[in-house]
Amino acid sequence: MPFLAVIAAATGWVSFLTNLEASRHKIEEQGLQAAAALSQDNAKDLLHTLEAVDHITYYIKSGWEASNGRLTLESASQIKDVPEDFSFYITIIDENANLLLSTVPNPYRANVLNRPYFSAHRQARDVFYAGPAQVGDFSRRPIIPFSRRLSDSRGNFNGIVLVSVVPGNFISGYDDAVLKNHGILAVMGADRSMRLARLGKQLVLPQSPLLTDTLSFEYPSGSTLLNGKEWFADGRNRYVGWETIDEYDFILFTGLDQEEFLAPYKAERAALIRNAILLTIVLGLLSLAATMSIMLHAWRRCQLETMQETYRAATEGADEGFYIASPIRNEDGKVVDFRFTDCNERGAEFLGYRRQELIGKRILELYHGEVANRTMRMLCYAMKHRSYEGETDMTSLGIEGPAWLHIRISRPENDLAITVRDISHAKAHVFELERRSNEDALTGLPNRHWVTNFLPDALQQATISRTTVALLFIDLDGFKAVNDTMGHEAGDEVLRNAGRRLKEAVRPHDPIVRLGGDEFLVILEHLTNNNEAAHVAERIMEAFRPPFRVSQGTHSIGTSIGISMFPKDGKEAHTLLKNADIAMYSVKAAGKCGYHFFDESFYDALVSRHQREKELRYALDHDQMVVFYQPKVDIATGTTSSLEALVRWAHPTQGIVAPNEFISLAQETGLIARLGEQVIEKVCAQLAYWSEHTQQLVPVAINISPTHFQNGNIVEVLSSCMKRYGIPASLIELEITESTMLENTEEVTQAINALRKMGVTLSVDDFGTGYSSLSQLHSLNFDVLKVDRAFTVRLNRSKDGNILFTTIIKMAHSLGMRVVAEGVETLEQIKTLKAMQCDEIQGFYISQPLPPADAQPVLPKWFFPSIM
Repeated sequence: MPFLAVIAAATGWVSFLTNLEASRHKIEEQGLQAAAALSQDNAKDLLHTLEAVDHITYYIKSGWEASNGRLTLESASQIKDVPEDFSFYITIIDENANLLLSTVPNPYRANVLNRPYFSAHRQARDVFYAGPAQVGDFSRRPIIPFSRRLSDSRGNFNGIVLVSVVPGNFISGYDDAVLKNHGILAVMGADRSMRLARLGKQLVLPQSPLLTDTLSFEYPSGSTLLNGKEWFADGRNRYVGWETIDEYDFILFTGLDQEEFLAPYKAERAALIRNAILLTIVLGLLSLAATMSIMLHAWRRCQLETMQETYRAATEGADEGFYIASPIRNEDGKVVDFRFTDCNERGAEFLGYRRQELIGKRILELYHGEVANRTMRMLCYAMKHRSYEGETDMTSLGIEGPAWLHIRISRPENDLAITVRDISHAKAHVFELERRSNEDALTGLPNRHWVTNFLPDALQQATISRTTVALLFIDLDGFKAVNDTMGHEAGDEVLRNAGRRLKEAVRPHDPIVRLGGDEFLVILEHLTNNNEAAHVAERIMEAFRPPFRVSQGTHSIGTSIGISMFPKDGKEAHTLLKNADIAMYSVKAAGKCGYHFFDESFYDALVSRHQREKELRYALDHDQMVVFYQPKVDIATGTTSSLEALVRWAHPTQGIVAPNEFISLAQETGLIARLGEQVIEKVCAQLAYWSEHTQQLVPVAINISPTHFQNGNIVEVLSSCMKRYGIPASLIELEITESTMLENTEEVTQAINALRKMGVTLSVDDFGTGYSSLSQLHSLNFDVLKVDRAFTVRLNRSKDGNILFTTIIKMAHSLGMRVVAEGVETLEQIKTLKAMQCDEIQGFYISQPLPPADAQPVLPKWFFPSIM
């Protein structure tokens, strides 16, 4: 046995290690493929970026030369077909290499005569120059320079146009999930020199050592594994891929860190090796146990010769009955009867004899009919298999004496040693425990535990008989109100009455189960179609129409019934119960008091909603929410008066998800409070960042959910965040929905008063969608009233729409509030709003929500006074 175990273990280890090595080769091939695919994808993005920059430089060059130097850079920075999140600066440099104009805020004055991006154009004609990443001469920030030559009307050199692009535009495709902490995304020139790179979260400029030698590629694109000690400054091996961009002589280069890419494989390999070692140990132990078992069996055979006498002596004074029965065989050797050759007094008493009377008697002398047949089958089984143990219900056999006996039989040699023990008291106790465990203490109905034992057998019988089983999952509508208003004693009384009404509504043989709380289950067997189940459901609903009369009064209770059918809606008990519960939930969703059969589409929708909720929770836990900012413009001066913070979901596979796809889900699941707190945190952090890079800031408006007021923590959350980032109250504006005002509870009033004392600006959001009154607006003392976009859309469409908007403006002004019109999308709307003396406007005509940048997205001044 041990020798066979060693051979099996050796064979298994050779096969196991061979498979592990093959798996490693496969994983490495996947690493090379992934590096090549990343290079191809990012090369496409890089090509689009270079085309955009080329378009910008050519547009500015043409505009500047055509206008004889009168082109405004503000209008030039709004070139069409350039992505909204594309960050760059435009600078005009004269023929003496001095700064002439620039969109860089507060640019440094520097002469760039010796810079390659300037000297490249002094002799050459119209060439699109692309330089390596460097610290900008005018912005003092990392940029990548792109330039074109400017010529006067005679074609002479007249300076250059310089477009300084933020490096992030070129390495935005760095995927943290794939490249992780040590991946590389780099842009190389045709000379194989590094123009820009990102290593993990670090931006690497050409001056920083990343590669120890110049790479040379034999093909325009491909992938390979590079030794870290030979090629990389950090010494880490990487799977690298490259893709050549022929249009601009650039190469996109990516590197997947080998150690990080193989980490899952190594972890799995270690786990597999541990399991293999464990299995080897187990195999050794099993072989040892088998050897010992064989030896033990031989020893036991020697001991069995004395067991009969010893066992009889040990049980003589005990409460157990003991018998020795010898088989009686016919001429063919078949056992046809048994004779009692020995017994103790207790054993004889069980059978209604004295010991001397029982010894020598045969089984077929003592018993006849079914009793004799069952006894012979039991003893013959023990003869064949050398042992038997079981329990017998003596009352079912019509034998006087103990109700239940425990019988144990062994065959040491040719005779049977039989031990009998009275277990009547223990069985009665077990039956009582089973009854209690299967019965609901309040209603006396079967309980959930009973269903788990009964339903599988019922379904098996239905399968054999090819009939249908229906489960009616019943939930009482309005029961919670009874507990809340009349107390739990009244609730218990209603549940007992509900059980009685269910018994009256269903067929006499249909089981009724109380699952718990106010949930019941009716099991309908031997059905032929769905109509029979529907008929019973209608009877139940009719039975619950009369009000329930309890000691504390009367109360109306309805029923929501979900129905699942076997085998159509499931072939297992737990599946049918789950589907009946889902069907009941669909009744609740549709308005309660009715019945629905299980519908797969509703289940799919429920699963989809749960999956979306799971993704949203993950997004909040892993910081996937981002905040965009939409400017609001003062209609009188044309200047940006403030920004509104608008949350977006940066979904890892679906991209930027608009709020209308997840805000309602966040409200339903109670996640809106966490979402709001994250938005407050991000806005305060962004304001702190802007304050370090911008001299003058405009306030930012944050939308507040009614849940914050229900929880009562909005004041603490906001004040803590403002203090942590050092944000003054003058830079914060809170937009509170009109529905929050409608509650007008003491908690809401106290919270609003506390916010006002902090000095933040308070705004009524989506005004006109609720039913707030003048008294509420006056008592809560808000600063700003934002009119819902539904009113803005009606402007200039009807006289009533203009009159209503004018009335809202006059009402707000009379209360000392500024008015902001949402959803402005046309110039005609702006003219109408200015004529109405509206204070501020916001909408896509002014600007779409913008992602955060180095500075606040404050718009250039709008010339509203001149167009009216």
